[in-house]
Amino acid sequence: MRSPRRCSRNGCPRQAVATLTYVYNESTAVVGPLAAFAEPHTYDLCEPHARSLTAPRGWDVVRHEGEFEPPPPTTDDLVALAEAVREAARPAPRPPEPDQHHSENPHQTGRRGHLRVIPPNH
Repeated sequence: MRSPRRCSRNGCPRQAVATLTYVYNESTAVVGPLAAFAEPHTYDLCEPHARSLTAPRGWDVVRHEGEFEPPPPTTDDLVALAEAVREAARPAPRPPEPDQHHSENPHQTGRRGHLRVIPPNH
């Protein structure tokens, strides 16, 4: 299952709820709601990091005034969750029944699919 986007700050395990974008030609850092897609030149932030962000001296910070909310689950998330539930509900495969030919001589070399059984050295 796909995991939710995490905060870009090193060592932060929290879920991202905001996106930071730098507008270099205007010396501005913009912190807004989480973008729909992760972009290469933006940073996902959790709420504490989005609220406490400071910009370099001489830069302005434009910050979203409302609440930062986690994104709703996407269709992909719901499909992945349904597949995980289906997989967990499947009965476990039965172990293969012992092959009587091999049970008589456990040190015999045999072949099974693309694998080959090699007896241990004595």
